[in-house]
Amino acid sequence: MSFRLSYRADPGNPWFSWQYVRDNSDTVLAALRDHTTLTVRAVLIAALIAVPLAVVAYWYRPLTGPILALTGVLYTVPSLALFAFVAPYLGIGVATVLTVVVLYALLVIVRNTVAGLNQVPAEVREAAEGMGYSRWGQLLRVELPLAVPGILTGLRLATVSTVALVTVGVVIGRGGLGQIIFAGFQNNLYKAQIMTGTLLCVLLALVLDLLLIGAGRLLTPWLRGRTG
Repeated sequence: MSFRLSYRADPGNPWFSWQYVRDNSDTVLAALRDHTTLTVRAVLIAALIAVPLAVVAYWYRPLTGPILALTGVLYTVPSLALFAFVAPYLGIGVATVLTVVVLYALLVIVRNTVAGLNQVPAEVREAAEGMGYSRWGQLLRVELPLAVPGILTGLRLATVSTVALVTVGVVIGRGGLGQIIFAGFQNNLYKAQIMTGTLLCVLLALVLDLLLIGAGRLLTPWLRGRTG
């Protein structure tokens, strides 16, 4: 997606300009939609991969170290280097951006999911076994529900970091709000343009984080009762 801007910086070059926002509202909203879509898709894909990996690590303890080490290594690779490695295989497009941000999100979701599962009290697991639950039944009906706070912590961390990382997708022309920020630097360091993209990134991260907090409260009513 390319973003062509009609408004040029005035001589004062203010840090924020409603005139810029009004004149480029379509462009700004398109970038925000693109950024939001990429973030949500990436976190969902990462969760679908990370939670099963965490379950494997939880069930088969010798695999915990290798799984965490692998996701940790991926997390330490610089984002630009990872884009450079993935782009020749997947091309310049959404698939490359999603792949890179998903790989970065795996570590925090896997680690927090494993921690949440490990925090399930032993007596609860023993009670589930005594009631005749199979391994899968115990996981789905007892352990995962009790691990929801840990899983959501991982999702929140992954979501906030993904909002930031998606902006780096500007290097292949799919950076969402990063396109606006980068264009501001190219546009004679147009501060209002840079600040608009930056503020929207921060607000998007806050909104998504609050939505996950709300989802967590709905999914863990017993914790609300304990707090009360």
